Amino acid sequence: MVRSRPITIIVVSLAILPALVGVGFLAGLRVNLTPSYPLGLWRIVPLEREIAVGDRVFICPPQVAAFELARERGYLGHGLCPGWFSPLIKSVVAIAGQHVVIDGDIAVDGTRLAHSSVRPIDSEGRALVPAGGGVVPPGQLFLLSEFAGSYDSRYFGPIPADGVLGLAHPLLVFDP
Repeated sequence: MVRSRPITIIVVSLAILPALVGVGFLAGLRVNLTPSYPLGLWRIVPLEREIAVGDRVFICPPQVAAFELARERGYLGHGLCPGWFSPLIKSVVAIAGQHVVIDGDIAVDGTRLAHSSVRPIDSEGRALVPAGGGVVPPGQLFLLSEFAGSYDSRYFGPIPADGVLGLAHPLLVFDP
């Protein structure tokens, strides 16, 4: 009998853990393990207004070649977004109608953005091709992270705003 108690505790713990993870997921909790934003626990906060420049959002990437390549290269993990992509945490720096120029760094409507330099290669020495820039189309967003190695709209261009899951709110994060 004494030996069965530790086994019972382990079995019960293993049964409770998936339930807690499921409840957390349904409550909008996500763990960020990428360096684009602080590591830790984040919450998806429902967006009850129009998306605006400056919003930090969780967004499902579209099922396009740029994101298949991103997954192959390890920039993007597997998740529950369409195509089994993981959602991104990015800041909105331009919305429909704004003009984006990509020429070494990013400018939106003539204003250069800090921490927006475009890299020719990734940390593994693989080529990175910058997006073309131009006017952000209707229903699209141009996204950026201040992390220099971030895979964002500098490289994949604007993406559909209908992929936004909500605002990204840090709960318990650790700045390196």
